[in-house]
Amino acid sequence: MDLLHVSRLRKSNKETLVLNDVSFSYQSFKRLAVAGETGSGKTTLLKAIAGLVQPDSGNIFFEGQRVAGPDEKLLPGHKHIAYLSQHFELRNNYKLDDYLEMASLVGEEERHRIYALCQVDHLLTRRTDQLSGGERQRTALARLLTTLPRLLLLDEPFSNLDGIHKQILKTVLDDIVREGKTACIMVSHDPMDVLPWAEEVLVLKGGTIIQKAAPEKLYRQPVNEYIGGLFGDYNLLTAEEAKTIFSIVPAEGERLFIRPENIRLEKTDGGAGLVSAAHFFGSYYELDVVYGATRLWIKTNSTGFQKGDRVKAAVNRENCWYL
Repeated sequence: MDLLHVSRLRKSNKETLVLNDVSFSYQSFKRLAVAGETGSGKTTLLKAIAGLVQPDSGNIFFEGQRVAGPDEKLLPGHKHIAYLSQHFELRNNYKLDDYLEMASLVGEEERHRIYALCQVDHLLTRRTDQLSGGERQRTALARLLTTLPRLLLLDEPFSNLDGIHKQILKTVLDDIVREGKTACIMVSHDPMDVLPWAEEVLVLKGGTIIQKAAPEKLYRQPVNEYIGGLFGDYNLLTAEEAKTIFSIVPAEGERLFIRPENIRLEKTDGGAGLVSAAHFFGSYYELDVVYGATRLWIKTNSTGFQKGDRVKAAVNRENCWYL
C-alpha cells in the first residue's frame, strides 16, 4: 500500500485555480521532490497534504486513511504528518533545551539522539533568539522530529541559508532519510537542491502536474521547454539550425534540445562558429558561441578557448532530445 495517495485534488483562491485535478501516489521512504515556478501550487499542495489547507474537492489518503482538512476538525493538521514552512518561527527568549522539550513525545535519550541528528546538541544552553538562520532551521526540524512524524514535509528548507548552513542541513536531511523512520517530501525551486537529492520529482505548472519522473529523466528528457528550463541551461534549435550546425535533422515540427555540457568544441581556423564570450566559473567555463544569427550556450572544462576563437561544434546523438 502507498504511504500517501492524492486523488483529483482541486483548490481555488478566489478566481485563481491553485491546484487543478492533482493526483499521484507516494511510496514510503522514497525521496520525493516537488518542483515548479513561483505560484505553481507547490506550497498549497504540501499544506493540503498536511491537513492545513482545505481542498475544494478531491481526497488525500495517508496510510489508507483520509486526511481531514482544517474545516473538518477543531485543530488543523495530522498527528503523523509534520510540515516545516519556509516562514517558520521560534518563540524568543526560550532556552533551546526547554523549547524543544515542550513539544516532545519521546523520552530524554531519544530526544538527545534527535538533537545530535539535527546537529543542535551543542546549542541547547543558548536562547532561541541567539541562533543563526541555519541553527534556527535545524532547531525547528528537531522540534518536529520529537513529535514522531511518519511523513515530513519540507517547504523550501534551504531558502535564506548561506552555503555552509545549507550543506549542514542537506547532511541532516540525508541522515534522517537514511534512518528509515520518517519519509520525506521536499519542495524547492533550486535544481541543485532537487536533482542530487530526489529519487523522483513531481513538476507543477499552474496547479497541474506536468511530469513525474526520476531526476535524470527530467533533466535529459523533459516533456516541454518549461521543465527543461526549470532544471538548468539548455539550447533549443530549429530543424534548420540543427541541420546547419550539427548535421542532425529532427522530425517535422520538432526542435533539438541540448544541454550546454553535451556540446563538444574543436578550435579550427575554418570553423563556422565564433566564441563571442568566455566566462570562468571555477570548475568549468561557459562559452557563448555564435553561428550567424544562432547562439549556443556551452559548458566546458577545457581552458583552451577564448573570445575570438573560431570553432566547430559537435554533439553525440544519444545526448540529444527533441521537443
